[in-house]
Amino acid sequence: MLRVDEAPELAVLARGTGDDFIRSHAIPSSLAAAIDVARDGASRTVDVGRVTYRRWDGGDGERYFANVASVGMSGAVAQRANSTSKALGGRATFFYALTREFLVWRNSEVSVDADGETRRGPMHDVVVANGAFHGGAMKLAPDAKPDDGLFDVLLIGDVSKLDFLTTAPKLYSGKHLGHPKVEVLRGSVVGVDAAVPLPLETDGEVLGTTPARFEIVPRALRLRVPR
Repeated sequence: MLRVDEAPELAVLARGTGDDFIRSHAIPSSLAAAIDVARDGASRTVDVGRVTYRRWDGGDGERYFANVASVGMSGAVAQRANSTSKALGGRATFFYALTREFLVWRNSEVSVDADGETRRGPMHDVVVANGAFHGGAMKLAPDAKPDDGLFDVLLIGDVSKLDFLTTAPKLYSGKHLGHPKVEVLRGSVVGVDAAVPLPLETDGEVLGTTPARFEIVPRALRLRVPR
């Protein structure tokens, strides 16, 4: 069996909408600079996530993800962002989608378990983060480390429209963590379920719904990053 330190290294030339994976690892977005990192960068061994969930057809699904997964309104935001024009760039696209979805979203009862620590109640979103950035440069999990064997699990509780208006700009700096309806748990195994099935997305791709179970796969990927 191939050891992790013998596995090929992944170099990323970004062509996505939000570029959050490369932002989490400080990989440049320009093609020339990214090629320089691919050729001359350092190697970093990082974790990935694995999630099992309910597919739209009712069957069981499984997917690996590198950066961030989420349950709740973020799934609806990703779906809207993926169905609209990207002409204004990733940040504007995701913020527009976030604003539109927030106006119609209704919070529901959610249960979250992170390594045995449980929270239940009305929630807006559950973000299971291996990296710091999500949703087109939003620094949702500023303390997340992709090589510590743990997810940072961001719980966004029963927020109101006023909460959104006052806190949304802080999502890009990580200062939203001071809001009383926001909490961060940490764990290597995270379960999320809801009274009504909620949409699930991983790295911007909408897959299905809850119930969902997330697991860290430690030291699974060798990545080229800037020196």
